Amino acid sequence: MRIYHKYLFILLFLPVLLASSVPVDLDIIPETQKKFNYVYEQGASGYEVYRIPAIVKTKGDILLAFAEARKLRRNGDSGDIDLVVKRSLDKGKTWSDYIVIWDDGENSCGNPVPIVDDKGRVHLLMTWNHGDDKWGALVNGTGRNIRRAYYTYSDDEGRSWANPQEITSSIKDPAWDWYGTGPVHGIQIKNGVYKNRLVTPNYFTIRENGKVVDYSHIAYSDDYGKNWKSGRPTPVGSVGECSVTELGDGYLMLTMRTGDGSYRKYSLSYDGGISWSEPEYNIQQLDANCQGSILKIGDALFLSNAAAATRTNLTIQKSTDNGVTWSGKYVVYTGNSGYSDLVEISENQIGIFYEGGEKRYTDGLDFKIIDIKLIK
Repeated sequence: MRIYHKYLFILLFLPVLLASSVPVDLDIIPETQKKFNYVYEQGASGYEVYRIPAIVKTKGDILLAFAEARKLRRNGDSGDIDLVVKRSLDKGKTWSDYIVIWDDGENSCGNPVPIVDDKGRVHLLMTWNHGDDKWGALVNGTGRNIRRAYYTYSDDEGRSWANPQEITSSIKDPAWDWYGTGPVHGIQIKNGVYKNRLVTPNYFTIRENGKVVDYSHIAYSDDYGKNWKSGRPTPVGSVGECSVTELGDGYLMLTMRTGDGSYRKYSLSYDGGISWSEPEYNIQQLDANCQGSILKIGDALFLSNAAAATRTNLTIQKSTDNGVTWSGKYVVYTGNSGYSDLVEISENQIGIFYEGGEKRYTDGLDFKIIDIKLIK
C-alpha cells in the first residue's frame, strides 16, 4: 500500500511540479496557435465587413494598415465603401481608431496601394466607382460611370491626408473597363537607372472577341508623385491583381493572380516596369485564384498567398535566388484566408496583414509578426 500511494503521489503532482519549474514563454508559441489579433473585425464601427488589406511601415517605424470599410456585405465590391487606415506605434500590438481617408457618400472608394518614399512621404493610389455600378456593368461598359483612379498622400505618417486627386487619364487607357490599383503595397526603386521611381502594381479588364480578359501593368512616377504614367500591359492576359518587387538595378518582378490555372504567374521587366515579359506559371506556387503579396528583405524574397485550391492555407514562401526557387515555407493559418500584404518589421521579422477567420475568410483583417527563421 505504501508503494502504491508513493506512485500515486508522483502521478498526481508531477504535472504541477513541471509546470511550476518550466514557465511558458508566449513568444515561442507558433503564430497559428494564437488567437486572431484583428485590426478590423466584421460588424465594428457600423461596417458589416472589412476587406482588401494593405500595409506599410513609415520612416518613423509606424505601421499603417489600410482597408476597405464596406457598409453592406451583400454589395460586394460596390456600394458604400470607405477607405480607412489605422496606425500602430508598437509593431502591431495596439492600433489607433480608424482614420477615414476617403468617404464619397454611397460610392465605392478602395483598392489602396501605399508607398513610403525615402523622404518619408506616404503616397497612396486608390480607385473609385459609382455605388450603383456592379462589377458586371463596369466590365461591360454599361455602368452609370467608370472605374477611376485617384492619388493622395500623407506627410505626417498617416494622421492626415491630402484631398484625393483624379489621375485616371494619366494611367488608364480609355479602352480599359474595370481598373484596379493594387491592392497591395507599392515600391520605390532603390538602384540603377530608375532609382527613386515610385511603382504601383495595377490591373484592368478589356473586352476581346466578346470575352472579358484581365491584364496586369504598373503605374509609375519619376517626380515623387507629382505626375503619374502608365507602363505597358503584360503581353498576354489571364492575369490580374499583382504585386511588384525589385530584383536589382531597376529589374522588376510581378507576381500575379491568374484565372486559367492553379498556380501563380510571374513576369519580369528590365526597363523599370515600362514593358514586361510574357507571364509564366510558377508551379512552386499553388494559388486559389486570389491576390497575393511579394516583399524583398535583404537578399531574400517573400511571397504570401492562399496556397490551396480554395481560399485557405495562408502561406509565406521564401526565395534566396531572385524567385527562381522557393525553398522556404511557413503556414500562417490553415483555415479560411484570402487577401494579404507583407511588411518588413526588421531584418529578422516579417509582418503579415491578411483576411482570415474561423467561419469565413472575411471575418476580419488579422495581423501577425513571424520570425523569418521559421520560414524554412
